[in-house]
Amino acid sequence: MANSGRQRVFTISALIIIALVAVGAAFPSQFGAVADAALKTIGRYFGWFYLFSVFGFVLFLVCLALSKYGKIRLGPQDSTPSYSFFSWVAMLLAAGFGVGLVFYGMAEPMTHYLRPPFGDVEPESVASARYAIQYSFFNWGIHQWAAFSIVGLIIAYFQFRKGQAGLVSSVLSSVTAKRPKLRKWTPALDIFAVVATIMGVATSIGLAVLQINGGLKAVFGVEENAFWKFAIMGAMFVCYMASAWGGLDKGIKRLSNINLVLCFALMLYVLIAGPTLAILKTITLGIGDYLQNFIVMSLRTSPYDNSTWANEWTIFYWAWVIAWSPFVGTFVARISRGRTIKEYVFGVLIMPPLLATLWIGVFGGAALNMELTGDVGLAAATDQNITSALFKMFELMPFTEALSLVALLLIFIFLVTSADSATYIVAQMTDGGSINPPLYKRIAWGLLIAAICLTLLIAGGLKGLQSASVLSALPFTFIIYGMIFVLIKELRSDRKAMLTALYRRHGDTPVGADVFEADELAEADRYRRAPGVVNRRINTREGS
Repeated sequence: MANSGRQRVFTISALIIIALVAVGAAFPSQFGAVADAALKTIGRYFGWFYLFSVFGFVLFLVCLALSKYGKIRLGPQDSTPSYSFFSWVAMLLAAGFGVGLVFYGMAEPMTHYLRPPFGDVEPESVASARYAIQYSFFNWGIHQWAAFSIVGLIIAYFQFRKGQAGLVSSVLSSVTAKRPKLRKWTPALDIFAVVATIMGVATSIGLAVLQINGGLKAVFGVEENAFWKFAIMGAMFVCYMASAWGGLDKGIKRLSNINLVLCFALMLYVLIAGPTLAILKTITLGIGDYLQNFIVMSLRTSPYDNSTWANEWTIFYWAWVIAWSPFVGTFVARISRGRTIKEYVFGVLIMPPLLATLWIGVFGGAALNMELTGDVGLAAATDQNITSALFKMFELMPFTEALSLVALLLIFIFLVTSADSATYIVAQMTDGGSINPPLYKRIAWGLLIAAICLTLLIAGGLKGLQSASVLSALPFTFIIYGMIFVLIKELRSDRKAMLTALYRRHGDTPVGADVFEADELAEADRYRRAPGVVNRRINTREGS
């Protein structure tokens, strides 16, 4: 019965995705127009809801980490982390940022420099350069990881501490179990998560293929055409299938470690070879502006004017990360077994955003300084073709070709790692939450992702699929609220059980409990052992 349920999720998910891709390939402009119009409508009417929700996720996670539940482990209380801190952070980056950070790390600040957020300052000025870094830090900072973190935390808690399957439907099983009419719809939650994940991963990989093609043109002069897109996608497919064959520990872990080393090496070179002092000042000032305006940026909308900037950037990003949270959250959960809630929250909310801040500060800061001091045309090049903007900056630095090759290698490995982790997680979702899904399912989803990318790249429907995938964020936000409600109930029950066990073991106030909790537990334990005596005591007290 369970196996038939797994196959049903696998089959229905695949059929829905194939149907969406077929429509996107056959009618790319119409599909893209409808999906984009729907996305803009949701952003217009529910943008405030995304801002409020993601800011709320940040507050909830920080409060949870600092609360009495912070020492609870994502696994048995005596368990230890499965991966070293370095490998854990490397895999977090590979799944959550991947090629997106390389793609936008230099390009986004330059775009905000040309068109400042909310039109607050004059374009192409010192003020717009400062504003560009501030909002780039914000868009790639703590908020972006809040949705990933909260879904990953909840799935990890139920998977490793409660022994349930690592699925969204499993987390909500305590709610649906009491409502038979809802129970039959629980597989739909997993299907929904799979479809959103595949569409999001396919569009991200497709955009990265375009950037690699743009980089190859900038370095070697190759054409940006279907042949080279096919060649890049083919090479990627071979590599991520080889990585999938190696498994999580050998494939994804090793590639993620290589990625992190390459990231630091490339950042260090640009920092030293570029305008070093200006970059360091940019990072310092940017962090200060980000922290000082944290709450204002978190909740800023445009109710009094017609500015669409928030919808096009921040709200789109928040919707994108919520849509991706089933994939990234499930992967983050898989690699976080054995960490405490406090360690998990601060690790996920600080380390990836900190590295993103350094990357944007180095590359965006260098580009902005070059543009402001020499008018080297980087802003115009970014506006003309965002896929090759990074390579245009490398042309202004020593060892241009070597830098471009390292960047291409970094993008390629990020792509392979993202695709490998996606096939692993989607195979897990369609195999009942199994920690080790069968290889044939990983290969099947790898083939399907590659086919989707090629089809839409050639047909021109990639943008439409991206908009369609982000549409799933609105319903999934409500699902996340349900997951948070269930988590709070389980944490309270879990802590009470641990304190009760300590009380019975020591016969005194449990370590970590306050006097009120200790009194309640003592009274409950006395009632369990001698209910008649306790009732007489209560009656006597009331009579007096």
